[in-house]
Amino acid sequence: MELGLNAIDTADMYSTWVEGNSGGDSETIIGKWMKERNNRDKVLLTTKVGMEFRGNKGLKKDYILSAIDGSLDRLKTDYVDVYMSHQEDLETPIEETLTAYQEILATGKAKIIGASNYSLTGLENALEVASQKSLPKYQVYQPQYNMYVRAGFEAGFAKICLDNNVDVVTYYSLASGFLSGKYRTKEDASKSQRGSMVVDSYLNERGVALLAAMDEIAKTKQTSLSSVAIAWLMHQDSVYAPIVSATKESQLKEIIQAKKLNLSADELQGLTL
Repeated sequence: MELGLNAIDTADMYSTWVEGNSGGDSETIIGKWMKERNNRDKVLLTTKVGMEFRGNKGLKKDYILSAIDGSLDRLKTDYVDVYMSHQEDLETPIEETLTAYQEILATGKAKIIGASNYSLTGLENALEVASQKSLPKYQVYQPQYNMYVRAGFEAGFAKICLDNNVDVVTYYSLASGFLSGKYRTKEDASKSQRGSMVVDSYLNERGVALLAAMDEIAKTKQTSLSSVAIAWLMHQDSVYAPIVSATKESQLKEIIQAKKLNLSADELQGLTL
């Protein structure tokens, strides 16, 4: 916040994967943080529903209406700016899901709605049903998209979002840390809990070439690879904003530099491998 960023992204099920947690932990921490500082009106807050959480999941109407109240209680607020379907629910008609969101928007518990991890067909159908039935439209879409992982999003999602004025907010914007340059050899897998997954997924011929191209630009611009990766996303027409995370203050400062980093058409092309 002190560095000029004001958006926080969370979800009800964060972080069930940590031993001892049951979900809701992130929302609870954020709620306490906002209350102590009395800064809720300065925060653009997103949370999500739909993934496994304390034995429940999905996007049925009754569950969504119950889940939003749980999230608001943990966040110590009476509204979120964006409420999102965390993943597609193939067992629930999209009309039922959107009807639930219609009630939530009408009561002011959320300002807009969005979706994440939908199939191309699922997102198209959701937008079509919203239009045909005069129901709320997903105004934000959250995909995995970064300089390395591009094919899935660029194959169709980008055009749909642009054509329907859906703001794209990317996750895994640094490819789980690979695009920060911290993983250069197989031995680097030990640098984090997910290091082995990162090395196995990205440290190949294309990944090495991408890091080399980023190194060149980072040296010329006197900045970090993280800044280059985030700036690349910010230069994409379809991207509204990237989600980024940091575990150290030094990483955060590198990410912040991306806001001021200008990439030329040639530089952008050179990074599109």
